Amino acid sequence: MAQGRAFNDRGIDRSGRSDEATALTGTRRLAAILAADVAGYSRLMGADEQGTFDRLRALHREFIEPKVSEHHGRIVKTTGDGMLVEFSSVVDAVRCGAEIQRAMVDCNAETTEDKRITFRIGVNLGDVIADGDDIFGDGVNIAARLEGLAEPGGICISRTVRDHIGDRLPYTFDDLGEQGVKNIAQPVHAYALSAAAVACLPEVTVPLRAPSPPSRPNNLRLAAFVASAVALIAIGISVWWVWPKGNSSAVPVQATAATEVQHPPAIEAKSAPRLSIVVLPFSNLSSDPDQEYFADGITDDLTTDLSRISGSFVIARTTAFTYKGKPTDAGRSAASSVSAMSSKAAYGGPATRFGSTRS
Repeated sequence: MAQGRAFNDRGIDRSGRSDEATALTGTRRLAAILAADVAGYSRLMGADEQGTFDRLRALHREFIEPKVSEHHGRIVKTTGDGMLVEFSSVVDAVRCGAEIQRAMVDCNAETTEDKRITFRIGVNLGDVIADGDDIFGDGVNIAARLEGLAEPGGICISRTVRDHIGDRLPYTFDDLGEQGVKNIAQPVHAYALSAAAVACLPEVTVPLRAPSPPSRPNNLRLAAFVASAVALIAIGISVWWVWPKGNSSAVPVQATAATEVQHPPAIEAKSAPRLSIVVLPFSNLSSDPDQEYFADGITDDLTTDLSRISGSFVIARTTAFTYKGKPTDAGRSAASSVSAMSSKAAYGGPATRFGSTRS
């Protein structure tokens, strides 16, 4: 028997528990058991240990596991070259085993003989003891012994399995008669599906693993994150919009926003950007003409800061300063500026600086 055998005689597991001890904590059920191992595994590992390990692992991941799942089976354990699989249907168990062996024929056709992975498979139907995810008992042991009777690339089943599948599957099994096997008290009547018979079966499609759809909680978390990000951006723009700019000694500057001016579609050559702004020159309300630079500085700062808002269009400083000193009221000046410069909002007003008296 190849190295790495995981299926122990008479239901004794590695912890030393017997069937009788396990029965105290486990439950019994009827199950179809498929046992498989790799023929010549020791030779393969001796010739190319890492390569054999990688190929066998890839084969399990890309083909065997999806195929077992397709036939409603459950892989109980894999150790070394061994594999133990449980099915609730004996027909599914035999069909799964036959399709695995048939697929390996095509897989090995493109591989050199010294690197081919060839399975032997045994299938039994019997009573097992379930303890957590593991199973024990004669039902498991007989499946392992039948696997030892199978030829490489073939399948061996018990008479119980043969009776249950009847003519439900198009496989031709040869009657091997009663077989005495190790540590099983009664002879086992066995039937074999030869490697040659397997090679004559129809080709098998390899089941593909469908990508798991994202879970609903993940979608909700993503939606909440996006909503939070949008809210934070909106709050940030609002704070940026109303927060006083310029020197900290200046009082908040009054701003006048003109309402959006409607233009007839026939007159407009093209629509203005979604957020188009002009900052009109602020007036110096102090009696000190030297403070004129302060009002101009506020205009410059606001123009620069607002231009940093994504998606906005801010009228250039030089254009806005053409309205400096014009003796019109703030509302009418803003409205006319908006209309003249295709801007949707205008900001301006008086500016006063306190504590600027020179000693």
